[in-house]
Amino acid sequence: MDITIHASFLPHEDPDASVAFYRDILGFEVRSDVGSGTMRWITVGPVGQPGTSIVLEPPAVDPGVTDDERRTVAAMMANGTYARVLLATADLDAAFERMEAGGAEVVQEPIEQPYGVRDCAFRDPAGNLIRISERR
Repeated sequence: MDITIHASFLPHEDPDASVAFYRDILGFEVRSDVGSGTMRWITVGPVGQPGTSIVLEPPAVDPGVTDDERRTVAAMMANGTYARVLLATADLDAAFERMEAGGAEVVQEPIEQPYGVRDCAFRDPAGNLIRISERR
């Protein structure tokens, strides 16, 4: 089988702050932005990698999600424990400096992990954890 990852979903509560983070700080391109107000689905992705995207979506909008589940999602987002994505770069120090200079919330500075990966971590405006690993 020939299967690839096409898109992954992360929640957002402030579309404009999310676009500013992913486009201006992380350097992704905005591929689509549909909806209006806070009910916007925004597709972003790395420049030059059109087959891989992140869809930023309003949290818990599925009609099958209960009110209790919505409250749980909101609480987890507030704690920064609901969603995360792992990215990779050849120059971790430069990526860290760009993110930090852009005002991203630093969770962890670049560090060599005991499991053999050098990485750092940030939070996006919705609280999603963004880990960036150094490609070796």
